[in-house]
Amino acid sequence: MKMRSWWMVASETEARVELRETDLPEPGPTQMLVRVRAAGVNRGEFIIGGLTKAGTAKPLGIEGAGEVVKAGAQVKRFAPGARVMGRFPGAMAEYVLAEEAQAMAVPEGMSWEEAGSLTTTYMVAHDMLLLQGGLKSGGWLLVTGVSSGVGVASLQIAKAIGARVIGTSGSREKLDKLKALGLDVAICTRQADFQPQVMDATGGAGVNLVVNNVGGTVFAEAVRCLAFEGRLATVGYVDNVLKAEIDLQALHAKRLVLFGVSQKMTSPAQKADSTRAFAEQMLPLVAAGKLRPLIDRVYPFAEFPAARAHMEANAHVGKIVITA
Repeated sequence: MKMRSWWMVASETEARVELRETDLPEPGPTQMLVRVRAAGVNRGEFIIGGLTKAGTAKPLGIEGAGEVVKAGAQVKRFAPGARVMGRFPGAMAEYVLAEEAQAMAVPEGMSWEEAGSLTTTYMVAHDMLLLQGGLKSGGWLLVTGVSSGVGVASLQIAKAIGARVIGTSGSREKLDKLKALGLDVAICTRQADFQPQVMDATGGAGVNLVVNNVGGTVFAEAVRCLAFEGRLATVGYVDNVLKAEIDLQALHAKRLVLFGVSQKMTSPAQKADSTRAFAEQMLPLVAAGKLRPLIDRVYPFAEFPAARAHMEANAHVGKIVITA
């Protein structure tokens, strides 16, 4: 039996996508074969040198949701017919192999589109805000590029725990949409000029945590926004600026913590641990309807190139989803 999947072919200068037909894979002992119903589109897959190396080709997709078709001999939690979601490499396909340890049950009442676009952004946000960021109720969070999928997830999780959120975006329309999700302070800018407004909003104290989706152009400004013992998470660089200056005096005097968030080099055991922590801490909020992906647009499987173009035009607020 055959299946179709989208692949990316990366050169030094461009990332080209193509639809390929391959044999349907067989699940290993700890794996499940999942019929994909929806998968989220993520910008990081198209950054050459990031998740993808130049001169390579690989199946696209890093998250998805669908029905279990066949389970390996050691799979205990899921049987054929179960609705599952998770970080599933190669999920931009009709079928995908999923490790049981990285799969979660889809909560009742959740659509395929929501389930297929939840795990990457919300697990990244959970890692940044709670596991590494130490954000607390009453604390201040600054998100640069807040209208992105990770930005919206960070906003929702922060509000769910009682934190206050400042967000930047170059679009006033996008910021207005996010006010309905609880955005406390909206700064309309694409420049590294937001520190005065951040300090004004926080009474001169600065923020406890910054989520930097933008990259090197705003890194130094983000550091200037940090409070004493503040933390800065780097999760993206859509500006393609990969280097930035660090104010060592501020780093030293204010006891700052600078960290990155990526799954690229984590081990299977670490991935399993993060999945388990997310399921325990965040899925109850998902089931209660307090955390749900903001879906910008849904495309059918065959129109993946159009979905990618929509993402790269920076026209979206929240997640872009492919349905298979």
